[in-house]
Amino acid sequence: MHEHDHEHDDGGLAQDLKLLRASMERRALLRFALGASLLPLIGCGGADTSGDGTTGDGTCSRIPTETAGPYPGDGSNGPNVLTETGIVRSDIRTSVGSASGTAAGIPLTVTLTLVNASGTCEPLQGYAIYLWHCDREGRYSLYSSGVTSQNYLRGVQETDANGQVTFTTIFPACYSGRWPHIHFEIYPALASATKAGNKIATSQLALPKASCDEVYATTGYSASVSNLKQVSLSSDNVFSDGADTQLATVTGNTTDGYVAKLNVPIAV
Repeated sequence: MHEHDHEHDDGGLAQDLKLLRASMERRALLRFALGASLLPLIGCGGADTSGDGTTGDGTCSRIPTETAGPYPGDGSNGPNVLTETGIVRSDIRTSVGSASGTAAGIPLTVTLTLVNASGTCEPLQGYAIYLWHCDREGRYSLYSSGVTSQNYLRGVQETDANGQVTFTTIFPACYSGRWPHIHFEIYPALASATKAGNKIATSQLALPKASCDEVYATTGYSASVSNLKQVSLSSDNVFSDGADTQLATVTGNTTDGYVAKLNVPIAV
């Protein structure tokens, strides 16, 4: 018998059981550590495992190109809010310039993380993102009856060192025929975010049903309840071909507000 075997002979069965438990705990810990080390290798899409839009394996799927819709406000279809003084901002709940008005609704913070789908999913700093969506009643500022003199729920920001922009806004309505969503366009720099012709990508963010159900049960969103019942992600004319990379991760509640996060891989 080897010398180190004698170290445990004196304790008898009790000592043997103690050692066996310790050995099992070490193995369990090893399995946990190994599993944790593999997590960053799982997927990319909408899952941000590092907080900066990367997933660890150096690949990510380019976000689909989607229509800007009929109410972009970027000069391609009528008014151009991108030339308004004050449009570069994080809080988009109020109108800017000569317009005055504030959109009511449940608070929503939207963080988009722009990454390079052509590289290793590295953050893209110094790009500009223009974001817009409808209000609590399903109306688009600049276009819809009753809010043509408003330009709220529209704003532009420059991506930081993490490729991120964060907007403070309100939870959009569900209007007839469309799943609840948020539009955004990407420009190569803040200086070029002045007209649609300079954009390099356009897409949309989808909001999860559970959060929509919670919000639409509150005052002011009553029309959204029936509208949401008549549409699904699979029937929506934008998201029906698959919304995995466009479905935001949303947390929060109707009292404190919600936070929506989405990774946005583009080819540059």
